[in-house]
Amino acid sequence: MIVTTRQLDLQHTWTIARNSSDCKHNVFVQIERDGLVGWGEAAPNIRYRENAEKTTAVLDQARIVFETGDWLAYATMRRYWEPITENQTCAGAALDMALLDWVGKKLDVPLYRLFGLDGTQTPVTSFSIGIDAPDVVRRKVAEAAVFPILKIKVGLDNDAEILRAVRDVTDVPLRVDANEGWKDKHEALERIQWLETLNVELVEQPMPAAMLDGTAWLRERVEMPIIADEAVKRAADIPELATAYDGINIKLMKAGGIQEALHMIHIARALDMKVMLGCMIASSIAITAAAHLSPSVDYADLDGNLLIANDPFNGVTVDHGRLILPDRPGLGVTERTGLNARR
Repeated sequence: MIVTTRQLDLQHTWTIARNSSDCKHNVFVQIERDGLVGWGEAAPNIRYRENAEKTTAVLDQARIVFETGDWLAYATMRRYWEPITENQTCAGAALDMALLDWVGKKLDVPLYRLFGLDGTQTPVTSFSIGIDAPDVVRRKVAEAAVFPILKIKVGLDNDAEILRAVRDVTDVPLRVDANEGWKDKHEALERIQWLETLNVELVEQPMPAAMLDGTAWLRERVEMPIIADEAVKRAADIPELATAYDGINIKLMKAGGIQEALHMIHIARALDMKVMLGCMIASSIAITAAAHLSPSVDYADLDGNLLIANDPFNGVTVDHGRLILPDRPGLGVTERTGLNARR
């Protein structure tokens, strides 16, 4: 197993309700057996107390699993590394996608075929606009004119001016993500009722994850679907959330990988909840891994690779918002040349 860290530079400063950043340090995993290479990626998130150093340390501990395991028995393999990656789930996600990439190549099928999905039935992805000054927001929205749906980050004091700036430029449907930014249920109610006048499809995580009762109160008073993001990591979280949310946002980094994400989709469907596939800021490895599951969900927000300037890989592409899956075996990603990795 080869583990490297790469700096991914952002096209624009990325600001959400919690923080701002100009680059991300993601950790990449490369495994090889029988002349076939599997690729995985971890995108550590400070919200879950993750960073590149901790992730790398956990991946080093998990090497023994790959040295001795039967790689085709990927469900069994997962049970061995999960106790190791429990507190750095992004590391588990990297291992899971690397192994499934290898399995797909070994069986000579794209990953979506391995799961019995129709690769042509992908949804339209939204494109995310981070929090910024109104003039910058207008410019970002203009640059994203090819996308038929936009996701707007809010959660600070300038929510109204951000949404007005967006509507100065476009009338396309919007999705709004507050990233736990609204701390009071009455404030959240007032803001969502205003959003309902602006052709907004849904709102993600309007209040902190711990405020489940407050979110249930809010849900009773608005028409707009409320989607859980920070409140949901794994399948075990979902049943309780069904009392307060209309749907969940599944991210491979939170879930610990593709296998858990599939399980989450099934649980959410059983509870009659909507399913969104989201992402952290990541390269085409992690975004493509998630995109292989996209034919089975309602909403996609898989634009993390489009927000960076130096993506080291090629994979899923976007045609007027529609996700186009590669038809090569495994994840179907290929490495670009001329981009250096930092170990």
